[in-house]
Amino acid sequence: MDARESADGNKPADDPKLLNIDARALRGLAHPLRIRLLNTLREFGPATASGLADRLGESSGATSYHLRQLASYGFVEDDPKLGKGRERWWRALHSGSTFDPRIIQDADPEVRGAMNFVLHEIATTHAQELNTWLGTMHDWSSEWNESWNLSDFKIRLTPELSRELADRIHDLVNSYRGRVPEDAEGSAVVRTHLHVFPRPSA
Repeated sequence: MDARESADGNKPADDPKLLNIDARALRGLAHPLRIRLLNTLREFGPATASGLADRLGESSGATSYHLRQLASYGFVEDDPKLGKGRERWWRALHSGSTFDPRIIQDADPEVRGAMNFVLHEIATTHAQELNTWLGTMHDWSSEWNESWNLSDFKIRLTPELSRELADRIHDLVNSYRGRVPEDAEGSAVVRTHLHVFPRPSA
């Protein structure tokens, strides 16, 4: 999912275009192609079902069906201003999503299963994006090869401090939004993944 995908239930004040996913919407999202379609529309903008099929290596029948499903759950919508004739364009309604952490402990095993699936798909996407960078970094300029980061840290925290750390990192990332124009020379879209989780001591 989007780099702003978060399981903490928070909505950054300066980024209002986030969808707070409830149990119903979660069930609608828990499909691998729907997650890929939503990610693609969020990252690259409006597209047709056939255009998305070409990009993702799927049939246009499959992308069309799952786009309609995403629309019924409030993730995407038809964009009539872009369509010509019978051509139908789709766009994402939100730039990212947040999850209520209570969904993880929902009494319904179907909801918990859907949450588990979506979170693992997000983690897989993060790993794929990082591996793509590592495999193509030699194609980028020396400036970019001196400006990336791959780090991990181990610190002892309470749950409250862990939440504070994640919130402060979100705030820091959001403070950089809008600082670089779309057409700025030498700029690129930078993906920043945040993983904060406890580990056993032994």
